[in-house]
Amino acid sequence: MAPPEITKEQREAALLKAGEVRRVRAETKELLKMGSLGFSELLAKADEDDMYAGMKIASVLPSLPGMGKVKAKRLMEELQIADNRRLRGLGDRQRQALLERLA
Repeated sequence: MAPPEITKEQREAALLKAGEVRRVRAETKELLKMGSLGFSELLAKADEDDMYAGMKIASVLPSLPGMGKVKAKRLMEELQIADNRRLRGLGDRQRQALLERLA
């Protein structure tokens, strides 16, 4: 099945939007790394904005101070969070467990 046909303008708009989303997500991870933004604040933003809600947990956790890729992976396994889970896809228990661990 072929992808839907889109106009050149639609394609350019989609590329601009995708670039903006990547830029905002990269800035967000940098703010997490510096400690200027907390995990609970990010979850609150994710509740309101799809740009944040679509971020993968596996890419967010290693951005937190003192949390590298290995610790993040162990934490996700311990809390039974799938590698491809996004912020919007966290269950209430997973969300609460993460907040308790990262407080």
